[in-house]
Amino acid sequence: MRVGFFLAVRQLGRTNKGTTALIIFVMALTFLNLVFIGGILVGLIEGSTTTYRQLYSGDVIMSVLDKKPYIEDSPAAIAVAESLPWTRAVSARYVAGGLLEANYKDRTNYTDPPDQTNVLVEGMNPEDENSVTGIKNHLVEGSYLEPGDIDSVLVGSTKLYQYSPIDTPGLKTLKNVTVGTKVRIDIDGNVREFTVKGIVKSKVQEMDSRVYMLDTSVRDMLGRTDNGVNEIVMRLDSQSDADLAKQALMVSGIGDRAKIQTWQDAQPKAIKDIEGTFAMLGNIVGSIGLVVAAITTFIVIYINAITRRKFIGILRGIGVDAIAIEFSYVLQALVYSVMGTAFGILILVYILEPYFAAHPIDFPFSDGILVATFSGTLIRAALLVLASVVAGYIPARIVNNQNVLDAILGR
Repeated sequence: MRVGFFLAVRQLGRTNKGTTALIIFVMALTFLNLVFIGGILVGLIEGSTTTYRQLYSGDVIMSVLDKKPYIEDSPAAIAVAESLPWTRAVSARYVAGGLLEANYKDRTNYTDPPDQTNVLVEGMNPEDENSVTGIKNHLVEGSYLEPGDIDSVLVGSTKLYQYSPIDTPGLKTLKNVTVGTKVRIDIDGNVREFTVKGIVKSKVQEMDSRVYMLDTSVRDMLGRTDNGVNEIVMRLDSQSDADLAKQALMVSGIGDRAKIQTWQDAQPKAIKDIEGTFAMLGNIVGSIGLVVAAITTFIVIYINAITRRKFIGILRGIGVDAIAIEFSYVLQALVYSVMGTAFGILILVYILEPYFAAHPIDFPFSDGILVATFSGTLIRAALLVLASVVAGYIPARIVNNQNVLDAILGR
């Protein structure tokens, strides 16, 4: 091992510095390929789940039990939620299905189908809702609701043709609707006219497909006098407190009257399935990069060994053990891979991750970020080093097995 270490140091010291730098750079790019593609694919879904938590479910969400019209004894549930030490803000929502209709004043032929679509109508306290979800920051047109806007609504962008140009029997969007347009909303046969005050676009389907109005307006249309709400959303000081908050709500007995979920529990199953699929795709792409790294190392070491075949033959001829020679080439491959991986980690931590955190990729359904966990990064780095070491040993073994005399004479 001492002889092999000596030979490796001499060989690396006499190698062209430009060639060494190029090999290390290729190793760094290969490592980034292992981490980057999978990190972006997983980050795409990670951005979606983060947005879902921030803009819809909060850290903890309480919703209606099956076969119940609303959360029973809602004021008590709200009071308990607000009293928890981890709670920062709470928003109570009235949610009801309805019909949203536009252009009814311009309709002349009543045999034509009306310009209407099914919607979920959410009644909320504007200040409470904004403190939990920040919905005010996701208006692409118009302005946010004020406490006195009893005849105004916010419309989700997926219900408007100019933002979602889809018009199929199963998915109807309204045309010619903008800020200031009059619309009619029908909830259980109660029809009222409202003015569109703003349009919401957030990349969260559950948020962009709703119509928002004051809680008092929805309560009047539903004829609900007992303050029974359909959703209670909590924003906590830290998302890590979600399990504690859920446990405290269950202990208080609210779990008998409402479905209590943390933001992880409330994530749609489709998002979880896509996250697993994207992680698998990232591993597949990364595996290809790992093979490329091994081949690159093999070629570099093989060419190096072939060009120094005469030198290897002389070493063998004067009695240097074959294992020492092979060990020297393994050490060279180890140096290339470790330095390349270290360089790649520096690029990842100090350049790529901060950049994508500040400038997320604008996907249609989320803001994609780069997700590179500490454990995942170490595993990929170890795999790259291992593949490089194996790829460095094989060509050294091939050249070393040649006849000593043939190697010295170059035959």
